[in-house]
Amino acid sequence: MAFDFGGLLQQYLGGTGSNSNTAQAEDHFQQVAQSAPGGLLTDGLSAAFRSDQTPPFGQMVGQLFGNGNSQQQSGMMSTLLASLTPAAIAALSSSGALSNLMGSGGTVTTNPTPEQLNTLTPDQVAQIATHAEQHSPGVVDQMSSFYAQHTGLIKTLGGAALAIAMAKMANGMKNSA
Repeated sequence: MAFDFGGLLQQYLGGTGSNSNTAQAEDHFQQVAQSAPGGLLTDGLSAAFRSDQTPPFGQMVGQLFGNGNSQQQSGMMSTLLASLTPAAIAALSSSGALSNLMGSGGTVTTNPTPEQLNTLTPDQVAQIATHAEQHSPGVVDQMSSFYAQHTGLIKTLGGAALAIAMAKMANGMKNSA
């Protein structure tokens, strides 16, 4: 018999992350993430990133970068950098946030090497993500789509963020029924 992720999500309907479900959210999230359609999971993650009940988007991305392995970090940075316009890259470059990602020609590489990634701090990544959120519409959704492929990493955000994601997913299922 298949896992009834819809039934589990019903516990989060109307939830905001401040209810008692946050204590169980990590376990529930992993169960749901294994069965949920990717788009539903992406929408839930986007809601958690945009919520006023979670830390700012940039801070969460910085935290996820700090908790990620080198492959995940590479994917995160490639996704973030690809979302930036040349003007946004220039502004970040002048602030020093991208100095560790400068190539030999003085341009920012969108595919950082492992050596370049090792020089980035979670705070620098948070600064880059915050700038991207302000100047690149859709970056939250792009990053959410990336993170939907790395659910083990998302669990490191904690129960409140996961409960918000699952509440959004439950509402999405309810509205599509």
